[in-house]
Amino acid sequence: MDEEYDVIVLGTGLTECILSGIMSVNGKKVLHMDRNPYYGGESSSITPLEELYKRFELPDSPPESMGRGRDWNVDLIPKFLMANGQLVKMLLYTEVTRYLDFKVVEGSFVYKGGKIYKVPSTETEALPLPVPPLWPGGAASRICQVCMLHL
Repeated sequence: MDEEYDVIVLGTGLTECILSGIMSVNGKKVLHMDRNPYYGGESSSITPLEELYKRFELPDSPPESMGRGRDWNVDLIPKFLMANGQLVKMLLYTEVTRYLDFKVVEGSFVYKGGKIYKVPSTETEALPLPVPPLWPGGAASRICQVCMLHL
């Protein structure tokens, strides 16, 4: 291991990884370290499920009804990126995409108050109420879109 670096980055969260990548792409010699035995800092994903139980010091192991532990991958902080957003452009610039994969999300769920809820991902799911019969078919949708632009 070399003894001289331009920059030392501590931690492997998303911010640290982007910072490290930008400096590296711009010719800096970077030492990137983390105290944890895994990458991602507080935004990491935990797998198998047994590791999640250990991390949060849950008293039992996962019930068998949850299936195989290695089939689970739980994000501590879910990471959603807009397909053509600034963050994706920055990740492409830093060439970090050599080390990660982008996947289309089939569904997202939230656990709250002892229940699991599906996060709406389409207009139809987000607007479960029927359109009032006096309004033309697309009017309610357009009104909601205009309201969302001003939030």
